[in-house]
Amino acid sequence: MADSFLFYNLSEAQMTFQDVMERLKAFVQKDPRSSYVLSIGTDSQVYRDYTKFITALHLHRTGKGAWGCLKNHTVDRPIHSLREKISLETAYSQETAAHILDGHLMDITDLLLPFTGEGADLTFEVHLDIGKKGLTKDLIQEMTGRITSMGIEAKIKPDSYTAFSYANRFTK
Repeated sequence: MADSFLFYNLSEAQMTFQDVMERLKAFVQKDPRSSYVLSIGTDSQVYRDYTKFITALHLHRTGKGAWGCLKNHTVDRPIHSLREKISLETAYSQETAAHILDGHLMDITDLLLPFTGEGADLTFEVHLDIGKKGLTKDLIQEMTGRITSMGIEAKIKPDSYTAFSYANRFTK
C-alpha cells in the first residue's frame, strides 16, 4: 500500500496501514474475551479553496475503552453538492474498509475465536454521516447499499458515531 495511505492519532503520527493493523491487534490481544465494534466513518468540511475529509477508524472494546486513528484527504476545491460530498465520504470509508477486508479482518477475528464462548465478539461497521432527518435522507438507500454490497453493516445517524462525532471533530 502506498505511503500516502498514512494514519495518525493524538499519540502517533504517520502510521502505515500495517502499523494500524498491528495496533488494532495489540488492542484486542490485551482483552480477547471482550466484545468489539470496529467502525470506519468519514466526515468533511468545505473551506473556501478546498474540501477536507477525515476518515476515522475506531475499535471500541464495548464498555472498556477504544483505540482509533484518522486519515486526511483533501480535494483542492470546495464541494458544494451534497450528493458529491456524501458520495466521496462513502468512497473514502469504502477504501479503508476494503483494505481491512483484504485479510486483516480475519487476523483480528482469529485472535477472538478461542474466546467466543467467553464473550469475545467482533462487529465490523461503516458509519455514514447521513440520517433520516435533513437533506441527506434521500441518500440513505444509495449510500447504505454501497456498504452492504461489500458485506459490511452500514450505520446511519444517530448510530454512526465514528463519522458524525469522531471524524467530525477533526474536520474543523
